[in-house]
Amino acid sequence: MLIFGLGLAIVAALAWVALRPVPVPVEVAAVTRGPMEVTVDVDGVTRIREVWEVSAPIAGTALRSPVRVGDRVIAGETLVAVVEPVSPSLLDERTRMQAEAAVHEASAALAVSESQLRQAEEDLAHAQSQYERAKALVERGVASLVQLEDVTQTLRIKEAARDAAASARTMATGTLERARAALIGPETGEAPGESCCVRIMAPASGRVLSIDRVSERTVLAGERLLSIGDPQDLEIAAELLSRDAVQVPAEASAHVLRWGGAGDLSARLRRIEPSARTEVSALGIEEQRVDALFDLTDPPEARRGLGDGYAVRLHIVIWSAPSVLRVPVGAIFREGGDWATFVLRDGRASLTPLELGRRNDREAEVLSGLEEGDEVILHPGETVADGVLATLSAHETP
Repeated sequence: MLIFGLGLAIVAALAWVALRPVPVPVEVAAVTRGPMEVTVDVDGVTRIREVWEVSAPIAGTALRSPVRVGDRVIAGETLVAVVEPVSPSLLDERTRMQAEAAVHEASAALAVSESQLRQAEEDLAHAQSQYERAKALVERGVASLVQLEDVTQTLRIKEAARDAAASARTMATGTLERARAALIGPETGEAPGESCCVRIMAPASGRVLSIDRVSERTVLAGERLLSIGDPQDLEIAAELLSRDAVQVPAEASAHVLRWGGAGDLSARLRRIEPSARTEVSALGIEEQRVDALFDLTDPPEARRGLGDGYAVRLHIVIWSAPSVLRVPVGAIFREGGDWATFVLRDGRASLTPLELGRRNDREAEVLSGLEEGDEVILHPGETVADGVLATLSAHETP
């Protein structure tokens, strides 16, 4: 009888163990109070704020560059480029003979114009004397005013003829000079020297960023030779989706991450460009993007090594608060149309509805439903339900 009772007790114990609910292992996190930020995260590229491009002012030959990339230059003092004017081309025999004939023709035309000018001056001198004589006779009452008017008109005509002859001589002189210039070739022109070249000084202080070509080469007027900028005067350009750009407040602050140095840098929004553009993403989706420009607020010593064209990661702050109640986003989920979470109370999961405010990719602002210090279950699976026994998973057990 004793043995039977003992066996019955063992069977009952085994049945109780077999039917006892098994606690579900879970991970938990505490609800805390502290600062919170909502950010828009984008990639950005550093660039020098003011870049000066030096171009050739004339067509000619750019001599070998007197500076190299990275050289420091001083505005108005450092010689950065030398451009030699284009040398005249060689003349073939026919072209030379035509040019020489044009010179002879222009010389003859100049001689004719000079002769005409001398004749006009003689006529003017005669008309002037006639005018003086008629004026004296009129004053003595010997001649009439009509005679004076006639000689005055003749004098004005001779003056105009003299001016026309002088202009004709000037035109003939220019024609002769142009004809002589057509005869200038590389063998007759002046030897290239320092006095014949255009010397270009640095337009701004900084460093040489790029040189299109170091060696001597032929250039056209307006062709770029090199660029100059200050590597410490940096800004950050970032491409924002248009729907994100409208959320960014004026002069928004930003955290600069993954720039290669220790710690994060700070930046402030200077402006968002007024027009967006259409770009195709890597997935083939058309997106509207707009450029945003940020100024680095840290001193150059804090971002030593950061240069032009470096990649960075920007966290643009669109909202922040110094102290809010925060819950990890991994603990919240939708229950119907509302937010909810599981709170671990007395070893059981308690389904708790929530009212949330702002959210970022790590945490959410709790407006109601939780208290500071509550422990919420992270990433609850299908095994977690309201009232289910729960225990801390192995790596959560203190």
